[in-house]
Amino acid sequence: MIFGVLNLSFWGYVIATVILTQITIASVTIYLHRHQTHRALTLHPIISHFFRFWLWMTTGMVTSEWVAIHRKHHATTDVEGDPHSPVVLGIKKVFWEGAELYRAASKDKELVAKYSHGTPNDWIERNLYKRFSSKGILLMLTINLILFGIPGISIWAIQMMWIPVWAAGVVNGIGHFWGYRNFECQDAATNIFPWGFWIGGEELHNNHHTFASSAKFSIKWWEFDIGWMYIRMLSFLGLADVKKLPPQLAIEEGKLHVDLDTVKAVIGNRFQIMSNYYKGVVCPMLQQVKRSHVKNKHDRKLFQRAGVLLRRQEKLLSPGASSHLNALLERYEQLRVVYAYRQSLQNVWLKTAVSQKELVEALQQWCKQAEESGLEVLREFALQLKGYVPKTAMVNA
Repeated sequence: MIFGVLNLSFWGYVIATVILTQITIASVTIYLHRHQTHRALTLHPIISHFFRFWLWMTTGMVTSEWVAIHRKHHATTDVEGDPHSPVVLGIKKVFWEGAELYRAASKDKELVAKYSHGTPNDWIERNLYKRFSSKGILLMLTINLILFGIPGISIWAIQMMWIPVWAAGVVNGIGHFWGYRNFECQDAATNIFPWGFWIGGEELHNNHHTFASSAKFSIKWWEFDIGWMYIRMLSFLGLADVKKLPPQLAIEEGKLHVDLDTVKAVIGNRFQIMSNYYKGVVCPMLQQVKRSHVKNKHDRKLFQRAGVLLRRQEKLLSPGASSHLNALLERYEQLRVVYAYRQSLQNVWLKTAVSQKELVEALQQWCKQAEESGLEVLREFALQLKGYVPKTAMVNA
């Protein structure tokens, strides 16, 4: 039959295409990414194998190869060695040739062996999915022709390009090049959109790189991660078990001293702490300086992108941006002070080789100096910092 056994209308074929491609992206984000790569959740064997089988038919990707490449990406994000960084290779290269970069990395047997630990290596993986990795897509074509007839060829073509375009091109490319950042993680990852629907929640890439082992990618109340919605549905049915969520900050009322709990909370939530510092210290100081000192064209030019420059990690700034930042700090002492305190606060959790006692003392010293700085925004932030205690994220968050 020309239109297949289903004989759908035009919009029926469109809806079928959307459903099929969404199953594919759900398989990637839930099974390959959150489950296999980061171990953020466990899946019932039935669901796990359905995802494996579906990916074999719609992508031809091998679990061990995908996991290894993505783990290598996290180990060397946006520096030399990253398999698909637009910072290193250029946005055009990654966006248009993302699939080729994946295939090149998958041929690196040493890379795959090093980073693929814990991935399936059972009989069906060895004798079907790995051995005949390209044959599944032919089975998908056959199924499409039977179900949809001639239109099934177009549906199949869209299925085949879905992951190369949206995952390899958009997430790996745009997700390290354009978008907004909730947190200043150590790489250039961005949230492409606050509503992670079309690419399974992978749009929230900055959130993911900040909390890589979390099963949930949305952080702010106004963000939406459809992959997390699917996981909650699977959990409700007893088919998934969430292991890790982003850490949360809690404040103990009346706590006015720095202790080991404070240090644990600050280090465990350091990205949220720095986000709070920007909002509570840097932004008010920027507004105050702008009102008081920005009077001419030169000053207004200096203040262009000042917020971004004062927030971004130094190593992510271009030479021109670094020069602009230095000129800004030299011109305005108050901004120089709050920026210096930002850097010294970060240095507290970089003291990885010191004892817990030394960490407590370092944070105590930072708070004491902040309170004595003469800047009200710093004093208030230091008082708030003392009240932080660890809080375990609940699975039903």
